[in-house]
Amino acid sequence: MQLYFLQHCIDLLHNAFDICIRLRYNDLIIDPGAISCTAYQKRMWLFMAVTIKDVAKLAGVSPSTVSRVCNNNPAISRETQDKVRKAMAELGYELPTAAPEPQVVPTVKSIAVVLPPSDRDAYENTFYLKAIRGISQICNQRSVASTVVTGSNDHELLRSIQTLHRSGRVDGFILLYSKREDFVVEYLCEHGLLYVIVGKPSDLAGQTVCIDNDNLLAGREAADYLYDLGHRRIGYIGSKNDYLYAADRRSGYQLSLLLHELPVKPEYCVEMEGVHSSGADTLKLLLEREDRPTAFVVSDDMLALSLERLCIQKGLRIPDDISIIAFNNSLYAQLTSPQLTAVDINSFLLGQEAANQIINHVENPNLTTSKVVVPHRIIERSSCRRWEETE
Repeated sequence: MQLYFLQHCIDLLHNAFDICIRLRYNDLIIDPGAISCTAYQKRMWLFMAVTIKDVAKLAGVSPSTVSRVCNNNPAISRETQDKVRKAMAELGYELPTAAPEPQVVPTVKSIAVVLPPSDRDAYENTFYLKAIRGISQICNQRSVASTVVTGSNDHELLRSIQTLHRSGRVDGFILLYSKREDFVVEYLCEHGLLYVIVGKPSDLAGQTVCIDNDNLLAGREAADYLYDLGHRRIGYIGSKNDYLYAADRRSGYQLSLLLHELPVKPEYCVEMEGVHSSGADTLKLLLEREDRPTAFVVSDDMLALSLERLCIQKGLRIPDDISIIAFNNSLYAQLTSPQLTAVDINSFLLGQEAANQIINHVENPNLTTSKVVVPHRIIERSSCRRWEETE
C-alpha cells in the first residue's frame, strides 16, 4: 500500500513538470487555474522560474518596458505600470535580489591633529575646538579615525609626533598652527611624511598643502573699519610674531595706517599672551597715556578679554573710551559685555577643508600641492563706536 502511494506521488510530480515544460517550450503563458490538474500540480507551476519575457508577453509590452517598470522609471505611464504589475502578481514574478555591494575598506587609517605647543592656551582657545569639530565631522563622514597631539613645549610635542610616526598608525598630520623655525615641520619634511598646515607655511610654500585665511587683508580691513568710524589713534595687540597669522594681521594693520597716511607708532603695538604676561604691563602703561589709542585691532578674542579686563581696572569704558575689533569670532566674543565686533575667520570651515585635503592626498599621492583660502567677514556688535576728532 505504501509503495503504491509513493508511486502515485511520483506520477503526479512527473505530470506537473511535463505540463510546465510543454507550456514553456511552446512559449505560452497559461493561468495554472485554467488547467485541469491537482492542487499539487498548481503549486509546482509556481515553482518554475518566471522571467521578464513571460511578464512582458502577459502584459502585452516589451521586456525593456517591464525592466523600466521594475526600476520605477517615471517615463512609463500609470496605465502601463498597472498592467505590468498585475502580470507580475499573476505569475508570481519576484524582482531579482541584487548582490550586496562589496564593502569598501578605507585606505586611510588615521590622521593626527597637532595643536601648538602650550601649557594651557591651546586648550582654552575655542578656535582650536571649532577647527577640531570641523575635522571630526569630515573624518566621520569619510570613515577615518583621528587623534589629537599636544605638548607643553616644542620638544614634548616633537616626541609625541615621533612616537606616532614609529607606530605606523598615522597616515598624515594636520597642523593647526604655523610658525617660524618649527621642529615638527622639520621632522615631517625630513622623513617625507604627509602633512597639511592650517595657516601660512614658513618654508617650502610651493610644496606644502595649506588652508588659510588672507590674514594680511583681514588685518587691513579691521583697521579700515576703525578708521571709517573716525578713529585716528589705532593700536594693535597680538600674539608673538613667531606665529605667522599674527605677523600677517599686524602687517595688514600697519598697511592700513600707511594707506590712510597715519603714523605707525611702535609703542601702539603690543605683543602679549595673556593678562598675566609681560606684555600686559606694557599695555597698562599704554592705557595710562594721554594720547592712548582710541581703538584697538586685537589678533585674538582671548587677548581682547585681557584688554577688556585692563580697561576696567583703569576705569575705561568700552566702547565709550576704547573701541575694540578682535579676530576669530569665538564664543568669547558673544559672552563679553559689550559683545565684541569681530573678524570671523570661519575656523570650522578651516578644519573641514584641512581634513578633506589630507584625506584626498593620502588616497591619491599624485595630487599636486594646493592652497585653500577660506573667506573672512566682519561681524558688527557693540564694542565699537564712531569717534569724533574733537573728543
